[in-house]
Amino acid sequence: MLTKGLGAAMLAAMLLAPIAIAGPVNVNTADAKTLARELHGIGMTKAEAIIAHREKNGPFKSADDLVKVKGLGKKLVDQNRSNFRFEAEKSPG
Repeated sequence: MLTKGLGAAMLAAMLLAPIAIAGPVNVNTADAKTLARELHGIGMTKAEAIIAHREKNGPFKSADDLVKVKGLGKKLVDQNRSNFRFEAEKSPG
């Protein structure tokens, strides 16, 4: 009986692990793979749209700026708000 419960707990932990590992990401320096991996609901297409918007318009200053990216809505931005970081890219030298 204990083994069955332990197996179920391990299965639940494995299935929920990807949710738990999403973490803070600097949207002004991260590449598309990092954005897609670290942010909930952001796949490669939306991650690439973030990069394209950043390259065209400059660094993001706040989460509210991300709503301007095609394909991102307020709900998706709010869902990830605690994981966004906005440090400006450091200039070389």
